[in-house]
Amino acid sequence: MKRMFFPRETEIPCVDCECPLYQKIRALCPKKGCRAFFRYADLLTLALRYGMMKKEDTKEDGAEIMREELMEKLRVITPEEKKLLSGEENVDRTLYTSGKDFTVDSRKMLERGELINVRTHTRFAHFPEHRHNYVEVLYTCEGSITNIIGGKEVVVKKGELLFLNQFTHHEILPAGQEDIAINFIILPEFFDVAYEMIGSSNVLTDFLVNLLRKDEERGEFLHFRVSEVLQIQNLLENMIDSLVSGKQGQNRINQITMGLLFLYLSESVQYAETRVPDRYENMMVMTVLEYIEQNYRTASLSELCERLHLPMHTLSRMIKRGTGANFKELLQRKRLNKAVQLLCDTSLPVNDIIAAVGYENNSYFHRVFRERYQLTPKEFRKKNQTTGQIRL
Repeated sequence: MKRMFFPRETEIPCVDCECPLYQKIRALCPKKGCRAFFRYADLLTLALRYGMMKKEDTKEDGAEIMREELMEKLRVITPEEKKLLSGEENVDRTLYTSGKDFTVDSRKMLERGELINVRTHTRFAHFPEHRHNYVEVLYTCEGSITNIIGGKEVVVKKGELLFLNQFTHHEILPAGQEDIAINFIILPEFFDVAYEMIGSSNVLTDFLVNLLRKDEERGEFLHFRVSEVLQIQNLLENMIDSLVSGKQGQNRINQITMGLLFLYLSESVQYAETRVPDRYENMMVMTVLEYIEQNYRTASLSELCERLHLPMHTLSRMIKRGTGANFKELLQRKRLNKAVQLLCDTSLPVNDIIAAVGYENNSYFHRVFRERYQLTPKEFRKKNQTTGQIRL
């Protein structure tokens, strides 16, 4: 049986075992010895540590103090804000884009190889209508942030979340000094773990599927008014603290934390305002992605066509139209993401990892891996492997 690595600190101060999310996670692995248990063991650990502490225990263990320490970091006036306060009237677009149109570029926001980062929302400035070539998640820590989306005013108040896909055009009105917000800058592939975890069809899966599309007419947003959902606030605070502090080797933990966040949000759709189309092709794309998720080692387009009773050229067109990629590209992305997980979370030799994710040609794997990450597998492991872990 495969041996896994988990964080050392796994003591749980207080667990609400009646929590619906806890029951939902446990339902995914009914037998402790089955493969599903190992697949979700790190998820359970994080859920118990960060998502399910009772409110009174959160206060007792110093969470309020940590919150204030984090807020002090976020309130600091940035160099960009100092220029605005000294008289500059407009946003310096060169900080955000190199193009003529106002498309905020992930290459300006993320280091090479990064899938996610955070920055404080720039106050005192009016952001004219723009879009991003990545997914933006806005979380308001204090005060409020006002967006104009499709001519509609969307006010994101304290404790609320706004998800914007990479095709959404929006304008942001000036924020005051006490309006503190965080922008999560996220590449679509970061959401692979979240997609795998939430599974069933709802507004969140529709949103995630549409992230793959190349159709610029599909500007979408999700606005969650979840300031009273303590578990969501705890998860966000932990992820913000991890990213703001620059902790090393946290990518997998942050991905799982985002998955936990999505599980809670899927239970909170009654608090959501959305502009996400619910269309038939989403169901087909979800079927393809679920097949790749479950069968990435041996998956083939021909086998999938047989399962769906569709001609290969028909399904290929649907996949391309629905995701902007072909079947081979989607499969390769999944295999590489799994390889990265194994490189960071285990001590398996690289050749064993190559075989485990479904590649038969080692040279081909090394070539496509280097093309995507600009590093060899060994270099990637050395740079990103989590420290301070024990073998179970």
